[in-house]
Amino acid sequence: MSKVWFVTGSSRGLGRSFVEAALSRGDKVAATARDTGSLDDLVAAHGDAVLPLAMDVTDRAVVLESVKRAKEHFGRLDVIVNNAGYARIGAIEELTEQQLRDQFETNMFGAVWVIQAALPYLREQGAGHIIQLSSVAGLIAMPLGGAYQASKWALEALNETLAQEVAEFGVKVTVIEPAGFATRSGKNPDPLANGHVSEADPIYDGLRRRLADVMGKQPGGDPAAAARALLKIVDSDNPPLRVLFGRGFHPMLQQVYADRLKTWSDWEDLSAEAHGRLDHEDR
Repeated sequence: MSKVWFVTGSSRGLGRSFVEAALSRGDKVAATARDTGSLDDLVAAHGDAVLPLAMDVTDRAVVLESVKRAKEHFGRLDVIVNNAGYARIGAIEELTEQQLRDQFETNMFGAVWVIQAALPYLREQGAGHIIQLSSVAGLIAMPLGGAYQASKWALEALNETLAQEVAEFGVKVTVIEPAGFATRSGKNPDPLANGHVSEADPIYDGLRRRLADVMGKQPGGDPAAAARALLKIVDSDNPPLRVLFGRGFHPMLQQVYADRLKTWSDWEDLSAEAHGRLDHEDR
């Protein structure tokens, strides 16, 4: 049985690949983009199977109306893909208030508006699957990625909570954590290209150069392969809450989590001391 998808950020990158993969196997897709002209070729190729919708995820009213239109047009919604997002690069000290707010408005609040718009329909159906694009940066923290990582860490917690809230309605939640992909949107954000609030500093400049070097050498994954993997997830009767898309990060994540557990263990006595003695508190 074919599925009906609602995909944000469909004009390029992984979102575009997800839409193409769904359409290629006969599914129907409500594809959103700020400029629907970028979807004209999909409409020409797939006709009524595509519903192009002009939508900015930061506009809650437009999101609500777009999800409603998709449901009315196709009759149901099966797979909701929260894909829209971008990365702000810069040291914490350098971030302006507007830059930080804009990062959260798109990456976190935009995802919330889509979830809130779609969930009543999924609950009524007693079925549905919410896919949240996070990142490896939603699990670890590195210099110069504070704004982006904070937004993705927030999404990780939000969707883990959501999964527990909606499971009994028959609604599934999966968080996808991609590594780098060679998408059609071009290059990753350039750490050397962003404006900097603070004066030139050799430490910050060194961090930028090292990050630019790492990003320049990072092998790009195949977006089409990621799309095929996503199809397996949405077709699964028991999909994962979290899944990595990409190679090479498992050892790093294992070390990060081992270090966290060790630190908590090393300071366990102080943790107990901070809590105080219950018999003392009861007096």
